[in-house]
Amino acid sequence: MEKVLVIAGPTAVGKTNLSIELAKKFNGEIISGDSMQVYKKLDIGTAKITKEEMENIPHYLIDIKNIYENYSAFDFQKEARAKITEIINKGKLPIVVGGTGLYIQTLLYDFKLGDVQNNKEIKNKYEKLLEEKGSNYLWNLLSKKDSLTASKIHPNNPRRIVRALEVIESGGSINQKEKPKLLYDAKIISLNTERELLYERINKRVDLMIKKGLLEEAKFVYESGDIQGAKAIGYKELFPYFKDEQTLNEAIEELKKQSRRYAKRQITWFKNRLNADWYDLVLDKDGKNKEKLIADIKEWQ
Repeated sequence: MEKVLVIAGPTAVGKTNLSIELAKKFNGEIISGDSMQVYKKLDIGTAKITKEEMENIPHYLIDIKNIYENYSAFDFQKEARAKITEIINKGKLPIVVGGTGLYIQTLLYDFKLGDVQNNKEIKNKYEKLLEEKGSNYLWNLLSKKDSLTASKIHPNNPRRIVRALEVIESGGSINQKEKPKLLYDAKIISLNTERELLYERINKRVDLMIKKGLLEEAKFVYESGDIQGAKAIGYKELFPYFKDEQTLNEAIEELKKQSRRYAKRQITWFKNRLNADWYDLVLDKDGKNKEKLIADIKEWQ
């Protein structure tokens, strides 16, 4: 099987820095496994790597869509697999880096996500139900039809719930089997650290994002209407401020709180769904954890 290195873990835990270091050390090229970094102009709120930070390491699936385009796990699965083959054919190591658990899972395993063409009639039916009864009602409906799929979609993600229901009603398949098969010889690294320390890092990251211009970027997203980015943590928490429903400080505190909650969900996902090896590189003053991580990769190779 083809070898793929994966660096997963919650937000603000140090995935980007590690990915650059490992790409240099193991002759790698990087595929972003983040559902929002595919969008142009969404830079600060998605903690997108800068050109300078890339240090001339090739990166893929970043800035490939405009903000009005949809992008799904199916799109990612197809495009990331093509990039893995391309990188391997160059004699290099593909390194998938990101915190979107569903994207990484559907890439590595033989999930059949349902290559079904859009059916406007079915889609409109579920969008009307969404408007009338809300996202939770639709999620419960999906759960009755396909509990495995529902477990992978957050109840507050109506776009994906509607698409899943559309695929199922159109005769498509989202889940091929209960225990999907691993398609790659994957070494999955998950980073984590003590909860309080991680939360402190998240709070500081939000403050830094605000200084870098997150408010202006979030205002752009807010004014862009019904786009995927408008539902992303990092932007939607600031919308009440733009509507004069909250003070700026209240909105920032809400953004920090939701970012911490998201990190907790990410950790739970990776622990339950990916066969990962866990490392703490934050509390690693003597560098022993980093040494072990690198030794483990060498052994895997």
